[in-house]
Amino acid sequence: MKVITDLHLHSKYSRAVSASMTLANISRWAEKKGIDIVGTGDFTQPMWFKEIESQLYEVSDGIYKLKESDDKTLFLLTTELSCIYSHNSKGRRIHFLVFFPKISDVKRFNSTLLQRGINLFSDGRPILGMSLIEVSKIALETNDKAIVIPAHAWTPWYGFYGSMSGYESLKEAFNDLEKNIPAIETGLSSDPAMNWRMDELKEKQIVSFGDAHSLQKLGREATVFELSGVSYENVRYALNQSLVFNRQKTGKLQSENKQKRSDNRIAYTIEFYPEEGKYHYTGHRDCKVSYSPNEARKKGVICPICGRKMTIGVMSRVEALAKSDIEVDSTLDRYKVRWIKQKMGRRPPFVMLVPLLEIIAESYGLGISAKKVEEFYETLISNSGSEFKILLETDLDDLKGVADFKVIEGIKKVRMGDIIIKPGYDGVFGTVKIWKEGKELKVGLNQESLF
Repeated sequence: MKVITDLHLHSKYSRAVSASMTLANISRWAEKKGIDIVGTGDFTQPMWFKEIESQLYEVSDGIYKLKESDDKTLFLLTTELSCIYSHNSKGRRIHFLVFFPKISDVKRFNSTLLQRGINLFSDGRPILGMSLIEVSKIALETNDKAIVIPAHAWTPWYGFYGSMSGYESLKEAFNDLEKNIPAIETGLSSDPAMNWRMDELKEKQIVSFGDAHSLQKLGREATVFELSGVSYENVRYALNQSLVFNRQKTGKLQSENKQKRSDNRIAYTIEFYPEEGKYHYTGHRDCKVSYSPNEARKKGVICPICGRKMTIGVMSRVEALAKSDIEVDSTLDRYKVRWIKQKMGRRPPFVMLVPLLEIIAESYGLGISAKKVEEFYETLISNSGSEFKILLETDLDDLKGVADFKVIEGIKKVRMGDIIIKPGYDGVFGTVKIWKEGKELKVGLNQESLF
């Protein structure tokens, strides 16, 4: 069965997060979006953890549901942590995700961090003066089935490969624990094709989640699993392409493990256009200077206006670290949804989408928070199913009785990849335009737009 997941988000107890990010609201909005399993987020925050413990109950192995609710949304125990420390003569600021199957695991993990003097009340994403190795060891010693994944891996600040304080390889950061890191998260400013260029990620999975700070942002990126059944263990098998098993076990057990891996896999990911991410290009926000990788190579990374060093964009950082070039293929299914695949490769494909609220807003020339936009969004969802169903599956002819022509045309253009984007840089989000024309980057299958 296909299961849509968004396993990276934040609670109302994190900084710069909407007060509406409660478990009940997250559950309700996940159903609107079409997300089957959503992360709890922030399980290290003591007040949020009390809400998790009191409001959720376990329905299957490591999978939870909201008590006294008819919502179909399922939860998995997740958090994001911030490690700030010095390693190899360089200051490191790295965010990463930790997942556990059991409430009791979270209690033990949180207790260990408290014993280390960590202030878990300070933020939903606490700052730890500990290395990635130290915290990963604590997680895996708490439960060897813990999942540890670098978050938004290419973000200049706080990304694992980030240009400001990141690493150049998993081995440099994790040493022998590198084998316990099953995947990396793309983040909003990169897509799987950019990550396919990294040789060290050939045996790692590429996942995408929304990192939502508000309800409307849930599912702006998602990972779709093919699972034999909904359980934490099956998600773990799907993430671990190369789980290390005891080679002394019988051939039968090895065969069973191989079968579990084949029955549980990543089917595809749903992507935010990376150009829309706020660190895609190299640039300097104060002086409004933005460079593509080609321009950065030719002109350098010093701002021509003020003389300061610019923030190196994700595209330029990928080019600096990547060892391989890859070929991609764009295909359309019967409803004209644009899929990106790795030619002659075994990687799961991905699809790029624009959130439905943004399509509706541009159709009406309004902001996404406008009352008319929200009302029409609710009408579409109630009549045609979830947002992902509308964007990916629904025959556009079936929307004619519900949506006006321009909204339908907008969905069609997004499915075809027929949009225009002004890439983001140095903390400034890029902008997506479906109909307007200008000098912005035209999205298409070319090396500049993908890499």
